[in-house]
Amino acid sequence: MENEFDAIVIGSGISGGWAAKELCEQGLKTLVLERGRNIEHNKDYPTANMQTWEFAHRGQMTRDFVEENPLITKAAGYGEVTAHFFVKDADHPYQQERPFDWIRGYQVGGKSLTWGRACQRWSNYEFKAPAKYGYGIDWPIDYNEIAPWYSHVEKFIGVCGNRDGIEAMPDGEFLPPYDLNCVEQHMKDTLLKEYGNRHLVQGRWAHLSEPTETHLEQGRGKCQCRNLCMRGCPYGGYFSSVTSTLPWAEKTGNLTVRPYSVVHSIIYDEKTQKASGVKVIDTNTKEEIIFKARIIFVNASALNTNLILLNSKSNRFPNGLGNDNGLMGKFVGFHIYRGWSGGKIAGFEDKYIYGKNPVECIIANYRNLRENEGTDFKGGYTIFTGAYRNRREELPDNQPQIGADFKHGLSEPGDWRIYMYMQGETMPKATNRVYLSETEKDQWGIPLLVTDVGYDENDDKMVADFLKESRDMLEKIGCTEITAHDNKQAPGLDIHEMGGIRMGDNKNESLLNAHNQLHECKNVFVTDGACMTSTGNQSPSILYMALTARAATYAVEQFKKGIL
Repeated sequence: MENEFDAIVIGSGISGGWAAKELCEQGLKTLVLERGRNIEHNKDYPTANMQTWEFAHRGQMTRDFVEENPLITKAAGYGEVTAHFFVKDADHPYQQERPFDWIRGYQVGGKSLTWGRACQRWSNYEFKAPAKYGYGIDWPIDYNEIAPWYSHVEKFIGVCGNRDGIEAMPDGEFLPPYDLNCVEQHMKDTLLKEYGNRHLVQGRWAHLSEPTETHLEQGRGKCQCRNLCMRGCPYGGYFSSVTSTLPWAEKTGNLTVRPYSVVHSIIYDEKTQKASGVKVIDTNTKEEIIFKARIIFVNASALNTNLILLNSKSNRFPNGLGNDNGLMGKFVGFHIYRGWSGGKIAGFEDKYIYGKNPVECIIANYRNLRENEGTDFKGGYTIFTGAYRNRREELPDNQPQIGADFKHGLSEPGDWRIYMYMQGETMPKATNRVYLSETEKDQWGIPLLVTDVGYDENDDKMVADFLKESRDMLEKIGCTEITAHDNKQAPGLDIHEMGGIRMGDNKNESLLNAHNQLHECKNVFVTDGACMTSTGNQSPSILYMALTARAATYAVEQFKKGIL
């Protein structure tokens, strides 16, 4: 009986934690399976309060380590201070048919410990545009359907921001925003004056600028603006599963978390035509264990969710659980982060910034919100931006190059600079796919995942547009020494992989219905990035949370009616 539960959640990250919270809170005995080690809030944040000089290599990785781990060392925020929350290259291999950088974090809390924390809502543009403009299928839901679930999530996790009334980026339930600095305010005013439809907004980030009673009940405190978030926050100032949803679920008495549990597959019962449980391999003992449940949520992170379902084979589903149409693993998407630009701006030398702002500014998408806008590409892009002032990098040759005067000279503020980088939408296509290797297996005997994902002509045109437009914006703002470049990075470093098990009303075109249930196996739900029908241009994590809360509530209703 100890292996039987009402519900099983595969994965303990952003969406898995939300599934656990909602299922436990509504009375279901729930098992959360995590392939990595256990993480406890504060106890397992070894670098959270360390100073730079306390690290052997001042936060950097050694040359030998970088040569042994060329993939993971490219990840944003990776270094000596955060390495314990990431997967080494050799420990979890995969195969690449085309270059794809798959960034993973295997521990309780998953990548919620290291995520970027941006929380913009999707607008109806993202939900409606793919079908309307002919680059994807209809989403089975729209903004009006998901809006109350966005609110439900925002109130619980805490999202700072300002109500800006922008169509492309709907307002939410916000805590007070972080202030713009003087240059950012100048940017905001200039962009609106020069373009009319380009809005710079304070970042909508999962940070407790001013905690509410709900956040204090979670044991979380006000963000201290240390900007050391990816180490794990001892104050609980930003949202993660470890600080928020999992402890909340644990308080109900309905939660069991089992780390060191690699999910091999989901077991299908041909008599009931439902999934009956999950087959797990204990990473310490190599023992195979079967856990049973009436409801299964798959939240292993998009590509691992694809892997698990593709490997869940039976007489009924020889090509993967629910994969009657052969679409499983196809239409994998990501976000384009190739375009970067920046410049120097004069005129604010009498002002400085103090403290460390944990959020960035956002320029809401302004591309292809209407038909016939004159662009040569489909989709849109969000821009993350900000202004900063560093110390002086060098002194004139006629000033002392040694001694106290030299030291004091270097302590003077340097130039104000502005940066911009894009987060672009990609087009769903069957040729962007993942599948199982027919010959190679991992250390648990599970087939390796093969990634076959790449850019297309539309992506290149979108990058070119960003480079042109960002240069133009920087010029109008008043920048000089402007640079704009395409870094040509492979897909994957955005860490926003999506799709493969997409939602849709038509079971011939999709794997999941409007409630995130597999069309052909109704007690299996997928609510992480794998469920995405298209990528949009907004950061997706808060949408995963909203979809999860909505699907879990529906699943509990069906459970209590005896349907599941």
